[in-house]
Amino acid sequence: MSKGVLLVNLGSPDSTDPEDVKKYLDEFLMDERVIDVPYWARTLLVRGIILNTRPKKSAEAYKRIWWEEGSPLIVLSERLQEKVDELTSVPIALAMRYGKPSIKAGLEELHEKGVDEVLIFPLYPQFAMATTETILVLAEELRKKHFPQMQFTSVPAFYNHDDYIRVLSTSISESLKGVDFDHLLFSYHGVPKRHIRKSDITNSHCKIDGSCCQTPSAAHQFCYRHQCYETTKLVAEHLGLEKGKYSVSFQSRLGFDPWLQPYTDRTIERKGLEGVKNLAIVCPAFVSDCLETLEEIAMEGKEIFEEAGGEKFTTVPCLNDREDWVKVLSRWIDEWAHQNAAV
Repeated sequence: MSKGVLLVNLGSPDSTDPEDVKKYLDEFLMDERVIDVPYWARTLLVRGIILNTRPKKSAEAYKRIWWEEGSPLIVLSERLQEKVDELTSVPIALAMRYGKPSIKAGLEELHEKGVDEVLIFPLYPQFAMATTETILVLAEELRKKHFPQMQFTSVPAFYNHDDYIRVLSTSISESLKGVDFDHLLFSYHGVPKRHIRKSDITNSHCKIDGSCCQTPSAAHQFCYRHQCYETTKLVAEHLGLEKGKYSVSFQSRLGFDPWLQPYTDRTIERKGLEGVKNLAIVCPAFVSDCLETLEEIAMEGKEIFEEAGGEKFTTVPCLNDREDWVKVLSRWIDEWAHQNAAV
């Protein structure tokens, strides 16, 4: 069998035009694993309310971070794909869960190259319904409908993989070299609390009570909250961070449901009000810089911190197309290609 890899990231609007943003948000928010309510309720919420108000505001946010080459997320993902393709022995295609290039287009590209065994590689360190799961579900639907001859293998969450922790830690230490930060905040993308419980394969472990994430369980294989805290713990150990010098928060909540806490925006504000003058922040739920890191954190977060009395706000870039990250991905892929096993 001929092998190939499909790297999959989140996606982006085609442009900063409100109509393109609206089209993108419709595809994104109508996903039943992003807003997991009945179709009629999701339609009412998304197409009746959100898409009548949010696209214009989101378009302005995208304009603040848009590059000449296009969407930062797309450009950075393309750079990563190109570099990995140069170092690996199998074809590497790129796709986005929402927008272009689509997962179907990525699979067609591999199919045209004669690939019939595909490693689906979601570019998310931690597992979540709204990220990894929705990619794998859609890919399987497309396989059954359009590529029945293909076989899929997927990369499990790599939140605690030694290579990933080492590269992430190196990235943080390099970015904060010479920065005398008072506190390092690990900000992860938020999800509704019910997503954690829905992903609990034991149907009983995840109580989100402060102790379940530290108590060993099979549920942790698919527990986003546990995986976020575990990534933080491992990086803190690798960097030798003292207790109290770092913490975890969750950003980008939507709607009125209970989401994972503490919230990033409120944490940033609180740190400023508590007298923290030099705050550093890293976003390990993303491997590529995007709207949530470049605008929500680096711009809005900085404004919140300074208004609360903070002085220096340092953001750590995502791994993007760092050479050590490219080498790690390439090695994982080649190990799969040559050993006939998942990473």
